[in-house]
Amino acid sequence: MEIILKEDIQGLGYKNDIVNVKPGYGRNFLIPKGLATMATDSARKVLAENIKQAAHKAAKIKQAALDLASKIDAVTLSVSAKVSETGKIFGSVTTIQLADALEKEGITVDRRKIAFVEKEIKHIGDFSAIADLHREVKATIKFKVVAAE
Repeated sequence: MEIILKEDIQGLGYKNDIVNVKPGYGRNFLIPKGLATMATDSARKVLAENIKQAAHKAAKIKQAALDLASKIDAVTLSVSAKVSETGKIFGSVTTIQLADALEKEGITVDRRKIAFVEKEIKHIGDFSAIADLHREVKATIKFKVVAAE
């Protein structure tokens, strides 16, 4: 009996796979629990269309992330912070400050998707951070920490 899986099932297959199972397993367990449907001709056509639309949607999202990454790569940010006489910052630069600086440039990135290359930024200078925009797209944010006036 051929069925189309609606969810990942360990040892059987992944979502949207067409697999062969014993008739009792399919009729008495998988289909009633909503884990699978019968692999009829119409169900196969619907599955093919859903996969096609999902691929198109994923390509659109990836392209938007690539466009955003190119904008981020073209910009060098300036983050101001209170500084002591020795050039050390009171506190440290955070992802919130970077997200705000990007916002001023017209680029919106969630602060939770930003990670610093260095562990802590506690002095004046040039630094970089990584923005995780998509599972396949990452952008490097270049920024300069300057003394606040």
